Amino acid sequence: MKLPRISASSYSNTAPLIWSFLYGSQRGKAELVLDNAPARSAELLATGRVDAALVPVIAYQTVPGVRLFRDVCVGSRKRVRSVCLVTSGKDLEEVSSVALDVSSKTSVALTKIVFREFLGHEPVWAASEPDANEMLQEHDCALLIGDPALSLVAGARADLKVFDLAQLWNSYTGTGFVFAMWMAREAPIGIDLAGARDEGLRHIDEIIANYSDEIPLDDEEFRQYLTSSITFSVSEKLEAGMNLFFELSGKHGLIEKARQLEYV
Repeated sequence: MKLPRISASSYSNTAPLIWSFLYGSQRGKAELVLDNAPARSAELLATGRVDAALVPVIAYQTVPGVRLFRDVCVGSRKRVRSVCLVTSGKDLEEVSSVALDVSSKTSVALTKIVFREFLGHEPVWAASEPDANEMLQEHDCALLIGDPALSLVAGARADLKVFDLAQLWNSYTGTGFVFAMWMAREAPIGIDLAGARDEGLRHIDEIIANYSDEIPLDDEEFRQYLTSSITFSVSEKLEAGMNLFFELSGKHGLIEKARQLEYV
């Protein structure tokens, strides 16, 4: 029987969700495609080249016919650390242009909502590769996600101001934020994604060791990031935040119309 083909980004915050497919009990039960950009996984799902993918949640509203796998996510209750806006000392109210990391459309949409809905002004937007120094040479503010953002936060220079996007969202809405979820066009795919998550979370030390040369955090800081900053389950508060995010995305023209949540 043909193995299901699944896709996810290789950022460290997805590692507990895919560890089982690489090293654990789910190894050999699926073909796993890894890529640096979460948006690439969404493209693979949209074009039918994978059966399921861990993708930015905005894809639920833009890829026709997909459904969510219940409960498993990459989210944050309050402060995520790896999705942030960075300026060269300016407050966000002073920002007139923003360089947007092209890796994740969810974080781009969230950034636009923060400025339009909560700060009440519209800067000039520019798509960019995730290099903070280059982004800030030509723009007041840079959006960074994933491990590049985490590395920058860990070693932030005194001349930079860093604004955590999940923390900003929480301060205005009181809810958590879901950045990514597993989605599929067809169901079922015969994989226990929740079980894979639980197995990955039991192997945090191995995950930390795998990223020790890539992430400039000591082991305890990295453990706190993966077990406290990030949440891999969808609580009622996170689901409420996701619904609000979709509602505001529709209000600000970032999607056509918010569709209700449908689960596999």
